[in-house]
Amino acid sequence: MIAEAPTARHRRWRTLDNAAGGLALDLGLYAASALFAAITAVTSTLLPHRAWGAVAAVGYLVAALAVVAQLLLRRRIPTSRLVGLPARWAVTGLTWASTALLPVIWQSFERATGRTDRAQEEVLVVEQAGIRLLDHGTPYLGRDAIAALPPGEQLLGYTPYQPGMAIFGLPRALLDSPWTDSRVWFAVGTALALALAVNALRTPTPTAGDHPRGAALLRGVQAATVLPICALTLATGGDDLPVLALCLLALAFAAADRPGRAGIAVGLAGALKLFAWPIALVLIIWGLTRRAGGRVAAGAVGLPVAALLPALLVDRDALIENVLRFPLGHGLVTSPAQSPFPGYLIASALPAGRFVASALLVAAGVAIAVRLVRRPPRTAVATALICGYGLLAAIVLMPSTRFGYLLYPLALLTWAPALHRPATTEPTAPAPERVSGRATSV
Repeated sequence: MIAEAPTARHRRWRTLDNAAGGLALDLGLYAASALFAAITAVTSTLLPHRAWGAVAAVGYLVAALAVVAQLLLRRRIPTSRLVGLPARWAVTGLTWASTALLPVIWQSFERATGRTDRAQEEVLVVEQAGIRLLDHGTPYLGRDAIAALPPGEQLLGYTPYQPGMAIFGLPRALLDSPWTDSRVWFAVGTALALALAVNALRTPTPTAGDHPRGAALLRGVQAATVLPICALTLATGGDDLPVLALCLLALAFAAADRPGRAGIAVGLAGALKLFAWPIALVLIIWGLTRRAGGRVAAGAVGLPVAALLPALLVDRDALIENVLRFPLGHGLVTSPAQSPFPGYLIASALPAGRFVASALLVAAGVAIAVRLVRRPPRTAVATALICGYGLLAAIVLMPSTRFGYLLYPLALLTWAPALHRPATTEPTAPAPERVSGRATSV
């Protein structure tokens, strides 16, 4: 019974996902997203979010109507090219353009005309980090410099990212223009990484048997682009999207049996933000099962270390203040991340609650570590699932967290089905490798 339960769940999901050739779930996604965007436009207390909702609601509604037209056409002409997978890709691309890229450009231009309510704090932080990197060789302010800022500006004085994130602020440091808004470059980086990921997962000679993987790949791209939590984040802040896209690229390279490239991709993500480091660790363990752990680690560890070294040499204390003390709650000000997940509720409501929440987080980490030691992931699918569920547990249990961070586990878990190797392209390998490549090892 226990062994059959996951299979039954997967079968039910495939039935829902494939209903009406995938169009039924497309319609549900776009219709629910339109409702979410409309509610956001009316009720959100964050003005950049309200501006996004007003534009995105229209984009999602148009996408939903397009899918309704596809469903009606499918009933009359089931073999029409307008209802197939390429057409669904086209609708997805247009939806991302209208619900993420258009709001990015719109808010960037309004911000350039003097609107101060058209960007979240992380946009300003990244751009200031780019300016400091260009002027001083480090994106970080030291503790004394942050203390000298007015109390209302001290939070923006912190840069709680890895040094590589400042690269997205460099265009603004060189030229003040709507096109140098850091969100524009977050979008460019995200699109490039996802395009490479899709290319890595496509087989050289597509056959009829590739359709299930193509449909799963489309669903994974939808989760990383048009899902409101991703489109809203890109339009108003955006720093998490290139990190997520690079992690998905790393998993795509893993599925394509390119461990060196997987290490480089996740290493680039780790040079931007700490969220990629747990994914890098799991990928290294996956590499060890294929005798390629060194090739994965070279990029996964080497690139973040290379990004840290200049900042470490220029101002070690500033680096420690921003990337360690502040995230751990020991900065001059505290993070405003207070989404009502269990970890935050425990930390704020119980005596010694922060200790209890931290202990639960450590316990979850230990459980995942034991799982990795006893059953290391031997496939890219298993790697993605461990990363997705692990990050979900961490986000839920962290004493300080954001609702938007859920985009990582949602996208990773949705990406996993696209990582299955088509049976027609399975390479010849020794017996242990053939066993490890089966879906049953997940």
